[in-house]
Amino acid sequence: MKFEDIRNICVVGAGNMGHQIALQAAICGYKVKCSDVNAETLKKADDFVNSYLPGRVEKGRLTAEQAKQARGNIRFVDSLQEAAGDADFVIEAATEVLSLKRKIFADLDRIAPAHCILATNSSAIVSSKIADATQRQDKVVNMHFFNPALVMKLVEVVKGPHVSDETADLTMELSKVMQKVPVLLKKEVDGFLLNRIFAAISKEASWLLEMGVADVEDIDNACVYGAGHPMGPFRLNDLTGLDLSYIMRMEKFRDTGNPADLPNPRLVEHYMKGEYGEKTGKGWYDYTKK
Repeated sequence: MKFEDIRNICVVGAGNMGHQIALQAAICGYKVKCSDVNAETLKKADDFVNSYLPGRVEKGRLTAEQAKQARGNIRFVDSLQEAAGDADFVIEAATEVLSLKRKIFADLDRIAPAHCILATNSSAIVSSKIADATQRQDKVVNMHFFNPALVMKLVEVVKGPHVSDETADLTMELSKVMQKVPVLLKKEVDGFLLNRIFAAISKEASWLLEMGVADVEDIDNACVYGAGHPMGPFRLNDLTGLDLSYIMRMEKFRDTGNPADLPNPRLVEHYMKGEYGEKTGKGWYDYTKK
């Protein structure tokens, strides 16, 4: 497949990451269908697009015509068959559970055209654990966007041992056309690039908190005003979601069996209370006071 043959993009999952990836692709001129099994999630995603695009026009970031074209380029559907049936490139953005992703990719392999590349937006699961659920292993690749996907420029493309040069090259090129800055990992490694670095910072921050050395706000302030980070590890965790962190840690523990990979007690406490960060009003910080 040549790069210019990529016209139709399917995004699986209309949650926060999925609908933003889909909208970014639509803004960049692609015809996009975003699917989800949850009707409420689809409605929220559609409502977001309807409010986001006029806001960009008001701020002068898009012309009225560009916003109109982007709105016309994106559709939210409840059928994976409809979303992926004519896709040239699929980006899966479902929950970070390996068994779920393997099921989705097996379905995509059956539904999507033979030339279609199947990418996963997973931030932790390498594509070699998913690829053998399909008959096109050379076309299964990690394409990891960062949250919020409409703002963050970085995309990590991971070239696992099964990924063809053509698939990696096309994924890198698509990232650039979607106005992102892709980095290529020449081999698979848990956590990829940036999350490995963040994991080391977060682990140390959690230890400092557990040992009573400093509280959440002071640890974050040290990272912001001392290291120049845009936000501290706890504030960032509230943005990305404590539920995602919990699920990822549990998934890693199931894979390794190492107790050190379990989520820390404070994170478990927040998760059990349903305090997932900004989206629920509480996490490491309390947003209900604002």
